[in-house]
Amino acid sequence: MSERPEPPGDPVSLASKAMEKTASAIQTFKPLNKIHEHVQGFHFYSDDLNRQVVAHHYCGHLKEQVRQCVIYDSDADDARLIGVEYIISAELFEKLPEDEKLYWHSHVMEVKSGLLICPTATGVPRTVGDNAEMKYMEELINTYGKTWHFWQVDRGDALPFGPPKLMMSIVEESQINQKLVEERDAHYKISTEEKKKQREHLKPKGEVDPGADHWVNREDGKTYRTEMVWGPRK
Repeated sequence: MSERPEPPGDPVSLASKAMEKTASAIQTFKPLNKIHEHVQGFHFYSDDLNRQVVAHHYCGHLKEQVRQCVIYDSDADDARLIGVEYIISAELFEKLPEDEKLYWHSHVMEVKSGLLICPTATGVPRTVGDNAEMKYMEELINTYGKTWHFWQVDRGDALPFGPPKLMMSIVEESQINQKLVEERDAHYKISTEEKKKQREHLKPKGEVDPGADHWVNREDGKTYRTEMVWGPRK
């Protein structure tokens, strides 16, 4: 996969590692234990389609129609925590205020194109992984996501600098950075094109809500972007 920036600082000391082991033995991590899905895909910055990044989502259900995910730039043990995504059902999305929908993106094209995958652990038979992945895709095709990234690793930031960035997903296959896809496919020894064929039968329950993917339908070419401004303190 692509090179990532190295954060400043010293390697984790033996003392810190010992403290971590102690904490693991005496503390509980219930929110983290709720994570039960690993979905990998690609995001782009809402104001720059050319800036696309790898996104590994580790998700858990809060409700049947609500997932919450932490996002890393890889699935390695030194992965950077770069963002979060909230995923809700189409039924819940329809009830959102129109000005709230501007923050959300659809997942139909990501699923249909084969760009979203569920990496499996070493030793898991391919058929088992593919069957489980298909079940996830059957659900995700009917969902919407709201994503914020805090760490712009793609521009070489060694730490999470600046304000959070609103992220979006592609709505046409031609928009994806093929180099990222090729690197991903080589890394996991998979074929995005083959996954696309396997998912031809998948169809969303309805049309994509026009309130999502706000950047697509604007004639003025403008998009939502994050800017920090000074304001009065209360």
